Amino acid sequence: MATKKAASKKKPATGKKSSSGSDPKSKRIVKNKMQKTMDEFKHHELKSGRSGKQVRNPKQAIAIGLSEARRSGADIPSAPKKASKSRGKKTAAKKTATKKTAAKKSARKKTARKR
Repeated sequence: MATKKAASKKKPATGKKSSSGSDPKSKRIVKNKMQKTMDEFKHHELKSGRSGKQVRNPKQAIAIGLSEARRSGADIPSAPKKASKSRGKKTAAKKTATKKTAAKKSARKKTARKR
């Protein structure tokens, strides 16, 4: 009796990675870092990088969590660039520097005074 092997259905490699990484180690790192970061955000303990200001935007908190996961070794691709609408690039007209010269004072004509 011949047995048939089920053909494994693998997705073709498109070159794109998921946001949480592809291997289990990356997913674990991302999950732990994001969980810790969002917990700090919810309890108002998450601080911004150099300035040390409190983070108030949840999108910024997510970015901080992903950044920390990348530093910890998670294989996460960078954020996709947003495609800008190309309506024809408008270039600003170059302003020429106008020189403002002081108004010339006409010299008074010296006339001989009659005495």
